[in-house]
Amino acid sequence: MSWLQRLLEFTPLTIHPLSRLKPHQHLLPATDSSWQWQSTGNDPQFTLRKGLPLPGWQMLEVAMDHDQPQVAIRLYLDTGKGFSEEESVFLPLKSGRKTKRMFYVSKPLKAIRFDPMEQEGHFSLSHLRIAWLSPWFAHDRLASRLANMHHHWREWNRPRILPELKRQAEAKGQHWRDMALAQYEATFERYTSRLDYRQWLKKQEPLSAEGVQARLEKLSSSPLISVLVPVYNPPLDWLRECLDSVQTQLYPHWQLCIADDASTAPGVKELLSEYAEQDSRIKVVYRPDNGHICAASNSALAIADGEFVALLDHDDCLSPDALLRVAEAHHQNPNASLIYSDEDKLGPDGTRFDPHFKPQWNPDLLLAQNYISHLGVYRTALVREAGGFREGYEGSQDHDLVLRVTAHLTAQQIVHIPHVLYHWRAVDGSTALASREKRYTSQAGLKAVEDFLKSKTPSAKVEFGHYSNTYRIRWPLPEHPPMVSMLIPTRDRVEVLQPCVDAILERTDYPHFELLILDNGSVCSKTLDYMVQVEQRDPRVRVLRWNHPFNYSAINNFGASQAKGEILALVNNDIEPIHSDWLNEMVSQAIRPEIGCVGAKLYYPNDTVQHGGVILGIGGVAGHAHKYFTRNSFGYFTRLHLAHNLSAVTAACLVVRKAIYEEVGGLNAQHLTVAFNDVDLCLKVREAGYRNLWTPYAELYHHESVSRGADDNVQKRARAQKEVEYMRRIWGEQLDTDPAYNPNLTLIHEDFSLR
Repeated sequence: MSWLQRLLEFTPLTIHPLSRLKPHQHLLPATDSSWQWQSTGNDPQFTLRKGLPLPGWQMLEVAMDHDQPQVAIRLYLDTGKGFSEEESVFLPLKSGRKTKRMFYVSKPLKAIRFDPMEQEGHFSLSHLRIAWLSPWFAHDRLASRLANMHHHWREWNRPRILPELKRQAEAKGQHWRDMALAQYEATFERYTSRLDYRQWLKKQEPLSAEGVQARLEKLSSSPLISVLVPVYNPPLDWLRECLDSVQTQLYPHWQLCIADDASTAPGVKELLSEYAEQDSRIKVVYRPDNGHICAASNSALAIADGEFVALLDHDDCLSPDALLRVAEAHHQNPNASLIYSDEDKLGPDGTRFDPHFKPQWNPDLLLAQNYISHLGVYRTALVREAGGFREGYEGSQDHDLVLRVTAHLTAQQIVHIPHVLYHWRAVDGSTALASREKRYTSQAGLKAVEDFLKSKTPSAKVEFGHYSNTYRIRWPLPEHPPMVSMLIPTRDRVEVLQPCVDAILERTDYPHFELLILDNGSVCSKTLDYMVQVEQRDPRVRVLRWNHPFNYSAINNFGASQAKGEILALVNNDIEPIHSDWLNEMVSQAIRPEIGCVGAKLYYPNDTVQHGGVILGIGGVAGHAHKYFTRNSFGYFTRLHLAHNLSAVTAACLVVRKAIYEEVGGLNAQHLTVAFNDVDLCLKVREAGYRNLWTPYAELYHHESVSRGADDNVQKRARAQKEVEYMRRIWGEQLDTDPAYNPNLTLIHEDFSLR
């Protein structure tokens, strides 16, 4: 790097436009003193017409607090043709943190428009900066971003990326910068609003007639699928759309089994008779008395001839390829007994929104909520063996059924189709009615989960979750709980260690634990004095010396070898429990025979989420689910408030049985001295046949990495890159196909937005 490049890198031409922004529309000063601004619509705008950025590479920096789960800003550039999407910069924000992205100004600017969010809400803008970048610095940052975040360049060395981009662009007759910026833009893409889902849907390629025929011919068998539809007084237009969605299926081997539950609305019986007369595959049974949805569903089940039954509500719709994809899933998995898909909602105007992209089989999530829901397709014999739909469980009859059917299935017999095949009719009702429905359905769901647990773990207790139709299981601890050995590696930094250790000793109700401080060569006298003092005053504390170069994996393996407990708790030295029952919750999960590693819900000191579990593949290896979401955010379909299975959890606070830890060889001290050793451990545990689990009911603060520091020098960055390469080499395929996630969701961000 020349002296000029260095000068330009560290002395960019900067613009600080905060004071010159002019509110243009949908913006008012906030009446709440906690915020600066209030967005009064879905398109708030500021404008700036003086002191504009020069042509060339620029870096946009924004820091903004807001009251929304997710916010993305957009900067529009007017080069003389007005404001348009083509000349704009999109940037998803993290609340309270400075976020950056580069952009390129092709011509002198006339004006800038700054849109701080895309919805109503409150916000405070604390930092807005635009800095000119030297081409050398911009190109380096561009290559780095693509190498780290873009799936196409994941295995490439950074210096090779731009030359290859230029070669590809020349072959296509494009300017390389346009191609590079398009790929750079893709690393920021995410979809958070109803409009964005519509845009995403436009990119999905429809099946051609030739393609459908080819797929039908590949099927080794064509099982008959009976679609069960209980009917009671639906709006006729919606009922017609529902029935049409079955008749227009691309897969021809279906049967429609309708049970009219003594409908009183005019036109229902006539419409059903009309459809039954025009298609022999449609069968209708008319019940003499109203028996509600379970009785009606059983009437439909009684006339089903199919090898499988699919459940469809009388005002919902199937996608045209729904049963074709089910047949293909059966072809690929002949032993499948339950097949389920993703789903979305239909608004009153037919707009599709709120897609639910689900994980593969996730038994603990199913106990917490009926995530399987629609489209659910079951082997008919199993539904009949289970007794069909049980009366008394109306409102959560599907949850009750799926729990009873899956109780006798293996994971290999349960297949998830990662496509939206079901459109659920979302209709706004009165608040009072909605409230009654929530109580009614939640109570039925609670009863279903209780019944399931009676045959498995009778001493487990079920209670309502934080949100409607969600549940918490309190797993039992034995009369004499096993000893837990907490392993806390540390070096100096008593101001970090002492609050951690004191908080654990003071805020842990669990009756039987030891706390092992693993000292990695501390020389600070205050730190050493504190270790002596805390060991003397509390018999639960032991200080063990490990005087070798820092190696997080080796330190913990050493601690595990010295541990007296049956349970190990890996705990960072910057952790602080919030509630005293945190360890009770984690141990009660970890002692379940089928469970491996258990992770906790961790917050930054500002009460945003640091760890909601680990999602594989994000950024190339793994990332933290729901990172930077506010403490009380729902998360993806209330996932931040539900115990569920994940592929991995962070070792910042991880509980596992010592026997399992030793069975898989502990942490990898040879290849993963600092990072990803917890992901590697969890994957080894999963490979050994255990389910890893994350619980939101163990809450702790985490002052992340304050003791070790950031990877901010050449040696640390080289080590980090080697650890990434190791993980990709050993676990690459599994990193890109996380069964606890969904292939339609982003591998760039940690917010469950669309890919």
